[in-house]
Amino acid sequence: MDKFIVSARKYRPQTFDTVVGQSHITTTLKNAIKQQQLAHAFLFCGPRGVGKTTCARILAKTINCEKPTKDGEPCNKCHSCVSFNEGTSLNIHELDAASNNSVDDIRTLVEQVRFAPQAGNYKVYIIDEVHMLSSSAFNAFLKTLEEPPPYAIFILATTEKHKILPTILSRCQIFDFKRITTNDTVEHLGDICKKEDIKAEKAALHIIAQKSEGCMRDALSIMDKIVSFTGGQLTYSNTLEHLNILDADYYFKLLDCMLKQDLAGAMLLYDDINQKGFEGDLVLNGFAECIRNLLVCKDEKAAVLLEVVESFKEKYIETAKAVSGNVLISALNIINEAEINYKAARNKRLHVELALIKLCYLQQALELSADGAAISKKKRVDAVKPMAFRQLVPLAIIEEKQPVTNRNNQSEARLIIEETPSKKIKEPVQPSFEKPLEQLNKKSTGDNKLSALDKIRKQYKSNGNSGQEQINDPLKPEELRQVWDEYVQKLKEGRNPAAQPFELALLEIKDENSFEVITANNIEQKFIEQERNHLFTFLQQHLRNRSLQFTVIVRGNLEQQPKIEVPLSSREQFQKMTEQYPLVKDLKDRLKLELDY
Repeated sequence: MDKFIVSARKYRPQTFDTVVGQSHITTTLKNAIKQQQLAHAFLFCGPRGVGKTTCARILAKTINCEKPTKDGEPCNKCHSCVSFNEGTSLNIHELDAASNNSVDDIRTLVEQVRFAPQAGNYKVYIIDEVHMLSSSAFNAFLKTLEEPPPYAIFILATTEKHKILPTILSRCQIFDFKRITTNDTVEHLGDICKKEDIKAEKAALHIIAQKSEGCMRDALSIMDKIVSFTGGQLTYSNTLEHLNILDADYYFKLLDCMLKQDLAGAMLLYDDINQKGFEGDLVLNGFAECIRNLLVCKDEKAAVLLEVVESFKEKYIETAKAVSGNVLISALNIINEAEINYKAARNKRLHVELALIKLCYLQQALELSADGAAISKKKRVDAVKPMAFRQLVPLAIIEEKQPVTNRNNQSEARLIIEETPSKKIKEPVQPSFEKPLEQLNKKSTGDNKLSALDKIRKQYKSNGNSGQEQINDPLKPEELRQVWDEYVQKLKEGRNPAAQPFELALLEIKDENSFEVITANNIEQKFIEQERNHLFTFLQQHLRNRSLQFTVIVRGNLEQQPKIEVPLSSREQFQKMTEQYPLVKDLKDRLKLELDY
């Protein structure tokens, strides 16, 4: 019984012409070989499974071929080609940088480069997954990569170009491989099926190509797996079942229920899908892709972007003509929002069902929000009404030219506020000077409510000494210190940390209404400044001086600052004890005790 070889290895391309989907690279390499303009270092970068290592091997085999063709292809008949195909060639060295990424591995490779090839023209070093090399390994490789011997060629392959040092990139010719298109993958899979006598439907191959996402190796692996599962037959239904893909017919049925506003039908259809084992996010993703394809088909020019099975293309085009673009865009927004929030939802099924409910009543919502022929916003917003404001009349400053009785021969400014419903500002009303001031401040409605100015006046009169004259007692040192100590005691009772700075501060009276608070440093000053408002009120009330002012200043060496006894630490207490009682220290030494300071 022959050993089974997977299709990805069995049908690995042996010449540049058999490489799928990378003609822009293979043509460049063949021309470089024919014109003998080979670089000493190449960098092949691109997605996985698109032919980077394959092209590196073909290039290594071709430049050592004894009889290359006119097109720059290997002959596959000479001793060099045969030894390469059998894996016994000594001129080609492959290094997996994922497992050999240390400096020692690179140094070993550099030492091998010094020896010329025994047979053939070039020694080729293929380093796969080169981005896995450490920084020190890259640095050890720099000089050899920049100036290698004329017979040495390096081919680096990677899937993550951004992880490679710029100094490495500047020393290589860079070739960017692209993803293999769906049509190229389908054709290649079809050729392999013919060689293996596998009955395959084109729709099934198309599904496999879509699932592989441009990776030929994945496509071949999927095909081998399904062939083993189905016993040598690739059908559309078997492929959908094995890859756990929902048929597009279900999405068209969901769309039909949405357009007919058939909520019950949509819920039953989703229940059927759920019982078959399909997750809700898969349904949302597939339905979003279906609506995206319908939007693409709305314009015939963009229909080329449609990547679906051939049997569904006509159905997409016909359905797109019957559905409004506004409905499709709104539905796509709802599905996208539901798909984003799917992971955070606790009840996954209910989350998907809520999205289906919104979709089924989407047309009704759009019809209700339609304004003539144009579609307005879905949510209606009540019209914004202007707020009614009282119109303020400009200040009318009235200067009294003649003295008026009962006013102490003083001129006053009067503010008149009128309620005007119109937007225009009326001319300021000139009051009559014969009326007393209290009548001008009352409303014309005749009610006994006080105006705003009267309230302010009464508030002002109630503050302080109830309209009496302010009493400003001159500051006295003993009285000031007594009141200051009372405030310090109040801070101590409240366990305020500012009590100590207040107690250490010195007071110097400057005049009858002002004094200075002298502190030793900025920290004490800040503590006192934080209490300024409360302290100011406290001193004014207890010293009976409304004109009282004080400033807090810092003065370095305070000679008169009272000394506060600082408690001794544990070490200082023990030292003081041993000075007074030396036997305590002897006892400690004899018992070999250690004190916890």
